[in-house]
Amino acid sequence: MNRRSPEPFLWMLFSSGGMVAALMVPILLFLFGIAIPLDLWSPSHDHLLAVLRNPLTRLVLFGLCALALFHWAHRFRYTLYDGLQLKRYAVPIVVLCYGGAVVGSVIAAGLLLTV
Repeated sequence: MNRRSPEPFLWMLFSSGGMVAALMVPILLFLFGIAIPLDLWSPSHDHLLAVLRNPLTRLVLFGLCALALFHWAHRFRYTLYDGLQLKRYAVPIVVLCYGGAVVGSVIAAGLLLTV
């Protein structure tokens, strides 16, 4: 019996993580790295906390974190495979890369639930 490969699902996570990161990270970097420190926009602490406590905001931030981590895991896996020619260590590389993405996603979920 032929077993199906999870490869299409992993490529889907890779592409969606790259797209989400490319669209959302520059906005967040501009807001929290330029606009707020230079006083171009100065929201109050209470306003930012209220936005962060919104369930939709938490879901979007979790999606950004999880998809970006899976994008990294897939890119790093193939960098090790093709760039460094470490195909003989395929199983540990897969476990460490995608396991790290899962662990990072669980940590992100835990942090977002405690706010």
